[in-house]
Parts: sequence; structure tokens; C-alpha cells
Amino acid sequence: MRICVVALGKIGLPLAVQFAAKGHHVVGADVDERVVRLVGEGTVPFPGEAGLDVRLKEAVSAGLLRATTDTAAAVAEAEAVVVVVPLFVDAAGEPDFGWMDEATCAVAAGLRPGTLVSYETTLPVGTTRGRWAPLLEQGSGLTAGRDFALVFSPERVLTGRVFADLRRYPKLLGGVDAESARRGAEFYRAVLDFDDRDDLPRPNGVWDLGSAEAAELAKLAETTYRDVNIGLANQFARYADTVGVDVTRVVEACNTQPYSHIHQPGVAVGGHCIPVYPRMYLWNDPAATVVRAAREANEAMPGYAVDLLEREFGPLTGAGVLVLGAAYRGGVKETAFSGVFPVVAALRARGAQPYVSDPLYTAAELSALGLPPHGGQPVSAAVVQADHADYRVLSAADLPGVRVLVDGRRVTDPDRWPGVRRLVIGG
Repeated sequence: MRICVVALGKIGLPLAVQFAAKGHHVVGADVDERVVRLVGEGTVPFPGEAGLDVRLKEAVSAGLLRATTDTAAAVAEAEAVVVVVPLFVDAAGEPDFGWMDEATCAVAAGLRPGTLVSYETTLPVGTTRGRWAPLLEQGSGLTAGRDFALVFSPERVLTGRVFADLRRYPKLLGGVDAESARRGAEFYRAVLDFDDRDDLPRPNGVWDLGSAEAAELAKLAETTYRDVNIGLANQFARYADTVGVDVTRVVEACNTQPYSHIHQPGVAVGGHCIPVYPRMYLWNDPAATVVRAAREANEAMPGYAVDLLEREFGPLTGAGVLVLGAAYRGGVKETAFSGVFPVVAALRARGAQPYVSDPLYTAAELSALGLPPHGGQPVSAAVVQADHADYRVLSAADLPGVRVLVDGRRVTDPDRWPGVRRLVIGG
């Protein structure tokens, strides 16, 4: 097959490489000339994706993958087009369709009869049929479902382990009509491999959910569930702090029963997915009080962590406080919706002098993010914001002068902090 992948980011590029590894000819389209140049050279434009460097070089060397900034031309050559352009949501929960509208218009300009178009970017329910289909039709003069196939098939992977997740989880999809769904299922069976799993209600593979709307809702539902679950765990943790109970022991005990799946509490919920997609769901369903309450509970956790610090430390005015971890999650060089930003803001609001360090980021990179890098300035307190593996062996000797440590991820070893008051959320 000839395939076009639109947007060569942290999901799109591994997808393009995966398709090429199955023997298909892939053209990756991206508006960033630097990304296109690097991919053309077989060089990964971003770090941290397991196996991508080797697989990318193999695909480019074999002549199975190339990149271009001309989306319309790439689409004109393709039998299947996969769109993975970011969709952003503002603080009020309003989706910004700008980039995706532009990409869709570019796809439409090159669209030919018989092509399959699949959107993998997470979307509000109804977007594929109600927004993309009309834009594609207007720009191409073709009709969705009759002249070209149109499906929604959400990505369900985590950066850093995309290739493993592509095999592990069923590929969900839904079409604007039955024939589109059939074409979409045929395509994904040809480009993906699936692990055998005996824990699923039906065989692992491509699952047609019956409509584009059902597939859109499935992605919003699975990510919103996680946000609500974490919100509940955070509520339990805050109550546990008031009664002197270790919430992790409670959660561990509860989860021995097969109907309990309580997640872990923590200082923040970050990343491209969990803080964002509940807002998309609320855009569709503004009466969803449970979803809204969980989002508010999770957004309050960075401030709560600083509250814990202040209660133990005393007034923070003038105190140097080190925030450990800029990344939203351990081992991943990404700061999307990271808790570091509200933690730093909360410290400043209390008069503290915050500094930030992260083993994945240089001082210059932190400064570029608007974060004050730690350059050896004296600090008397610290907050663990990211669960980097390095922090498991961090000790009081590494941070002389620190009197109070708030470990927002329970990643530090308490035995390594003699003489320091170490606090955790919920315990």
C-alpha cells in the first residue's frame, strides 16, 4: 500500500515507521521543515521513544519511508491517509480546531476517489462526521462514504512505548458508514500486529465499534475514567491526611478485590491526554458533574502539595524551594500540562523562591520553559513533582540544608532522608 501519515510527532512518526516495517510505502507529511529534514535523514527529531531510532533508520534506508512538507501532494499519491495532528483545548475547555482544520483542508486538496482517510487524534464526539466529512467534501468535490472512506480510530498508546502498545491493545475504529468501517478494518489489519491476550472478551485485533461517534466516545471515556479515578484517589488521600492513615495501604488492600481498581494519588495529573480529554468530554456533555468535580480535584493537587509543605515548614516567604522534576511523568522528556508549572506558581504565591531541576533537562531548556533552573542556590525545602528513577536513590546528602521534603509521587526512599521531615500525599 501507499500510505500518507499527516503530522510526524511523537505518535505520527512511530506510526509511519510501523507501517513501513510491514512493507508499505509511507510518506510522512509535516509542516515543520526541520522535522521533515531529520526524518529524511533517518534521524529521530525527538528523544525517548523506545526502538524508534533503529526502526526509523531501517525504514528510510529501505526506501519505505520519506517525508515532505507538501501534504496535498503526499495525499494524492496515497491509498490510505492517517491524520495525527494535535488538537488543543483551552483552559475553558474549548477545542481549538485550527491546526486540524488546516491539515484537513490540505488532505482534501489531494484527496482522490477510493482513498481511505482515518483520524487518530482524539476528538469530541461528532467531529469526524460533523466537521471533517464536510471539510473533506468541500475541498475535494467528493462524497464521504461514497467516493472515499472515512473512519475515526483513536490512538491508544503512551509515548515512550508506542510500538509495544500498538501490539498490546485492540485497535478501535468506527466509520461514517459500514463500507468505510470495513475499509478501515482491512487497512489496520494490514499495518499492525497484535499480541495474543486471553484476558479480553474477544480476540485482540481491530474492533469495529459500529460508528465514528462510538469510537470517539470510547477514547474520551477511557481517558476520562482515569481522570475521575485519580480524582477519587486524591480525595481519599486528602482525607487520609486528616486522620493519620496511609492511603496507599488502603488502596492496596481495596484492589485485592476484583471490583476495585483505585488509582494512585499524586501531586499532579499531566500529559497530553488525561488533563485534556475530560475537558473535551465536558464540551460534549457539560452536565457531567462527576467529570467536572474530578477535574477540579486534580487541578487542586499542586496547591495542596504546597499547603502540606507550608504546614510543616512554616511561612515560606524568602525560602528557597527546589522542585524536583519538570516532566509530567518519570522518564519522559515532556512538560505538557506538567504539575511543575502550578507548583512553581503556588510557591511564588506564598513568597518562596522556587527552583527547578530535572535530569532530562538542561538549565537552558528549563529557562526556555519559563522555569527557574537550580544552579546550586541554597534551598531549605523540596517538592518531588515527577517520578524519575533517579529520585529513588536521592538522599538528604544530595540536598544539604533541606529540612522538609514533600514527595508528591512516593518515589523517594524514606531511609535516605534522616533528619529531614519527609511528607507524602495521603499518608
